[in-house]
Amino acid sequence: MTDRQLQLVEGQEADEGIHNVAGQVAQAFDPARLTQARHLAELTKRSLAAEVGVSAAAVGQWEAGMAPPRSDHVRRLAEVLQVPVGFFASGRRYQRLDTADAHFRSLRSTPAALRAKAIAFTEQVWELTYALERRVRLPDVDLPGFSGGEVEPDGYAGDPRAAAQYLRRHWGLGSGRIPRLVRTMEQHGIVVVGPIPFAGDNTKTAKVDAFSTSRLPRPIVVVSPDRADDVFRHRFTVAHELGHLMLHGDASPGDLAQEREADRFAAEFLTPTDSITPELPARLNIPQLEQVARAWGVSIDSLIYRCHELGRISESAYRRAFQRLNQHRKLGLLPKEPIVGYPGEVPVMLSQAYDVAEQNGLTLAALAHELQLPLSRVRFLLGQPDSRPALTIV
Repeated sequence: MTDRQLQLVEGQEADEGIHNVAGQVAQAFDPARLTQARHLAELTKRSLAAEVGVSAAAVGQWEAGMAPPRSDHVRRLAEVLQVPVGFFASGRRYQRLDTADAHFRSLRSTPAALRAKAIAFTEQVWELTYALERRVRLPDVDLPGFSGGEVEPDGYAGDPRAAAQYLRRHWGLGSGRIPRLVRTMEQHGIVVVGPIPFAGDNTKTAKVDAFSTSRLPRPIVVVSPDRADDVFRHRFTVAHELGHLMLHGDASPGDLAQEREADRFAAEFLTPTDSITPELPARLNIPQLEQVARAWGVSIDSLIYRCHELGRISESAYRRAFQRLNQHRKLGLLPKEPIVGYPGEVPVMLSQAYDVAEQNGLTLAALAHELQLPLSRVRFLLGQPDSRPALTIV
């Protein structure tokens, strides 16, 4: 048999193997997996149907569990949605989320399709976390009021400032700067990940920004640090989501009252009133504010808000301060601080957990097979860079 004939035989055997697997998956088809993969691919039922060569009604029936797809359709779904055929099989541990289970800052600026993708992404983050936790002891969840996917705020309910003070005491953070916010949250069992892959479109990332959920066995915060690549803004965003986890067991996406409460929590958590008030200047001076901002790891914007909130400046002085701040920025006098320069603000818990599991025999290929995800997706969820060379057409 020639090499060419051998290659044809091997290819035929591989095709037969995939066909057999597809037939088995069709018999154990999980409709929720199709919905999850479709949302991650940012496809509507109609657009997916066009790619597969069926009607939109057929896709609707598959996702509703009214009828499973044929084996050839399963294979085509896997190709279009870029997942292994086995991804659609039932039996793997799965925690379903709804878009109402997460805190999105603004429903108007976050289209439903992007929210759905963000939720599907978070579901897969939890699956990865669960797979790693079966092998590695992660930090116990230590968040007041949180228990197994539920939040019941204690005496600080409805009081963002009291909640921030309570959490500082509970975590033993004292009254000064919190030097490594993301790392501190991870050390207390909160999963922090990001950003969400939006098909290379940064405008979509900007529309999602950050969100969180407390409806899973572990609280999860998803951030998009690439949106501004400013560590001070990033820290406030993360603290804002932490405020939601502390205060809002019942998520109400886009609720202005909840968003304001989360902002007030973040301000008090990062710059406690009793500690920051003596350092706030009576007359706003941008260079002076910049020094205080750097010392506390917050933005100048947040300090101006803080001055106004604490009654240190009038409404007119508050407006003038932002006008001067914008002028300084236009002149390039206030450069951003990239997040990469602050390792304590970059999530590492999941990647470190994988490193420990790898030392005990786990491989990326085995983990990807267990999750039925492409290797590239597992790397992304772990926060690992893609080691493949970038290719261009010449």
